[in-house]
Amino acid sequence: MRHSRVLAGAVSVAAVVALLVGGRMLRAQDPLTSGTILQRTEIAGGEGMEAVLVLRELPPGGESGRHTQSGGEIVYILEGSVVLEVEGEPAVTVNAGEAFQTAVGAVHNVKNASADAPGRALAFYIVAKGATLEDISVPAQ
Repeated sequence: MRHSRVLAGAVSVAAVVALLVGGRMLRAQDPLTSGTILQRTEIAGGEGMEAVLVLRELPPGGESGRHTQSGGEIVYILEGSVVLEVEGEPAVTVNAGEAFQTAVGAVHNVKNASADAPGRALAFYIVAKGATLEDISVPAQ
């Protein structure tokens, strides 16, 4: 009987650990919450605001999913091409060396235009000081 409880406890702990690690792996692959924050700096005269520069990557055929920004966004495409879909507007292809911006609250999706090559971009945001990547890009309802 004691052996069964120990085994059941060990299985329960292993299941919880697997869920936690698996959840972290899924979040790490989410284009909205993944990226490398390269720089943060306070905005002079912008009380409680800061500029955040993020390196974003989209795998071949990947997309961000419909989302909004909590602040201003300007994106410069470093490698590849993306298709920018802003709700209520025609889709636009943006190539390496080009940039786009989205308005605060505008529902949009960014798709990698290539099924074979990853896309890379520098995204510049003006957001509330201390905002995380999860705060910056919010899935659309």
